[in-house]
Amino acid sequence: MAVCARLCGVGPARGCRRRGAAREQRRGGGGDSEPDTDTDPEEAGGGGGASAEDDELTERIECARPAPHPAEVGPNGRAPMSLLELPPELLVQIFGSLPGTDLPSLARVCTTFRRILRTDTIWRRRCREEYGVCENLRKLEITGVSCRDVYAKRINPRVKSGRFMKILPDYEHMEYRDVYTCLLHRYRHILGLWQPDIGPYGGLLNVVVDGLFIIGWMYLPPHDPHVDDPMRFKPLFRIHLMERKSATVECMYGHKGPHNGHIQIVKKDEFSTKCNQTDHHRMSGGRQEEFRTWLREEWGRTLEDIFHEHMQELILMKFIYTSQYDNCLTYRRIYLPPSSPEDLIKPGLFKGTYGSHGLEIVMLSFHGRKAKGTKITGDPNIPAGQQTVEIDLAHPLQLPDIENLRDFSELSRIVLEVQEQVRREEQEEEQRREDEDRFQQAATSPAAQPQGGEGAEGEETASGAERAAQDKAPASQPFVLPMGVISRNEDYPRTCRVCFYGTGLIAGHGFTSPERTPGVFVLFDDDRFGFIWLELKSFSLYSRIKVSFQNAEAPSREAFDEMLKNIQSLAT
Repeated sequence: MAVCARLCGVGPARGCRRRGAAREQRRGGGGDSEPDTDTDPEEAGGGGGASAEDDELTERIECARPAPHPAEVGPNGRAPMSLLELPPELLVQIFGSLPGTDLPSLARVCTTFRRILRTDTIWRRRCREEYGVCENLRKLEITGVSCRDVYAKRINPRVKSGRFMKILPDYEHMEYRDVYTCLLHRYRHILGLWQPDIGPYGGLLNVVVDGLFIIGWMYLPPHDPHVDDPMRFKPLFRIHLMERKSATVECMYGHKGPHNGHIQIVKKDEFSTKCNQTDHHRMSGGRQEEFRTWLREEWGRTLEDIFHEHMQELILMKFIYTSQYDNCLTYRRIYLPPSSPEDLIKPGLFKGTYGSHGLEIVMLSFHGRKAKGTKITGDPNIPAGQQTVEIDLAHPLQLPDIENLRDFSELSRIVLEVQEQVRREEQEEEQRREDEDRFQQAATSPAAQPQGGEGAEGEETASGAERAAQDKAPASQPFVLPMGVISRNEDYPRTCRVCFYGTGLIAGHGFTSPERTPGVFVLFDDDRFGFIWLELKSFSLYSRIKVSFQNAEAPSREAFDEMLKNIQSLAT
């Protein structure tokens, strides 16, 4: 602030009063660059209460050069140039390149800066560069808004095309400064990827800037068992400006169009939504009509098409449970897993088959010699947030030939042998650590230190063996499921790249008696993998979610690991 003040000739710089007096004599009144001490962030660019003289000066921004102090005059008889001597057009370009959060401080330097910051071009640039807003407020009636068809025509089909503007904000009288300060900046903390707290079921929400709206999109897996189909999505809420300086939150749940809602930022990385008009969620046909509609949207079928009695019970249970959360929801931030060149494949989100529970969303992440699959959506047996599969990348499996692979007992024998090997290695590692601890406690000299180096060398050797095993594996090999293994999707790939030993989490209803059982991780290609659950004699196929989620990258590896711990502890 002090630097800006010295540049423009106000503030604590020497000779401020003399220059101000000189300006008053030349202009016949008060100077136009007096310090501004207003601390309201939304006053950047000038809020209400401007005088007629200020309005006149807004149209013709005169950045007069202040009279130089005799001590500041250089050898050439000219004072150093200040920011106020620059053309207004250049100042607009300079101010427009600054972060929007810095502009309120800049507006408090002097009234000249404050008047320049009323230029809407500055705020339009900040909206575009910081939040991706490309719409032109002055040409909406010509170009149209991307949200019109989505929210006016589709959700309320009774509205005629000529009446769209009646349910849209009055953009003609808005400014980009209002969009930035009252909408984008105010709700910036809820942008990103979130997991709703819906008991064991979880979910995936992406809050993004879409046109002149902030929209919360709930992403749903495709209908079971079509795991390769694209994700489905629907809006849960939206935020926009209906008038200047007033952001409106609307709930999008139900089939009666947008209605009044509320958003509260509870704490860092957590917010909640509330619907103030839950009657919009109800249907005229009562709960039966609501269930039939939900079933078509959630499963793409009717209850009569589902012959499995246990599956019918699970579906009805999910409907009853999730219906309790249609008026109030809490969301917790999640991040996409960070990637590394050493990863087996690119980590990310996948949709997978889970028997009668349908398709669920799993996050695949890599942690050194381990890969973990964490549930983003879950079920009453294994809730969202739990680690559904864990892959031991240090123990690749060599599958038998295609004929012997059909024999389940042969595959089971191979896996159980590796399981026993892993168990022995874990026991040896535990014994080695206990010996190191005893040695360090008894040692009086640093002689025990080299032993830690031997352990690190052993890890490097194991990693080298892992890479060598992967290099020796063929580019692709035939694959077929053993006889007796159940798969929801018979259209799985018939070739695979490599297989690893892994464990899968199984439990009873209500996450009772959880235990990890051995299985086989099968990598098909960069976007698909599978897991054979030996104890269940079941196969899950996973396909990558190919959606570019916005504001979802983890700020650091530590932040991502902490997020995984948090969602798992909440699920437990």
